[in-house]
Amino acid sequence: MVRGLNRVFLMGNLTRDPELRYTPAGQAVTNFSLAINRNYTTQSGEKKEDACFVRIAVWGKQAESCAQYLSKGRPVFVEGRLQSRSWETEDGQKRNALDVVASSVQFLGKPGEGSGEKEGSPGTEEAPEQAESQGSQ
Repeated sequence: MVRGLNRVFLMGNLTRDPELRYTPAGQAVTNFSLAINRNYTTQSGEKKEDACFVRIAVWGKQAESCAQYLSKGRPVFVEGRLQSRSWETEDGQKRNALDVVASSVQFLGKPGEGSGEKEGSPGTEEAPEQAESQGSQ
């Protein structure tokens, strides 16, 4: 049997400030969304721009660092894996989502580039080994 590969690399800008919360077990998790822009030319020669929006979940100590140092507009490089989730709404409709669970987040640009950027942000945050096995909630 062939073993699968689930790895993504994304670079984009935060669409909003990160949201930090803690699980009942005390594990930190931060969520934010990235806007990933793509420029292309149509067959007729017209230049176009498109954006893709991706939800990111970061776990553990890295989640706390992201919440402390990142803000809307800040560019980041994210390495992680895809994770699907499904749920049922209050009115009985089934919903599905595909998120990225980050294993590492590299802060790009200079502090102050995002709106409301916090000073003294580190360049790279690596996820602890335990974060790799966690799922988004």
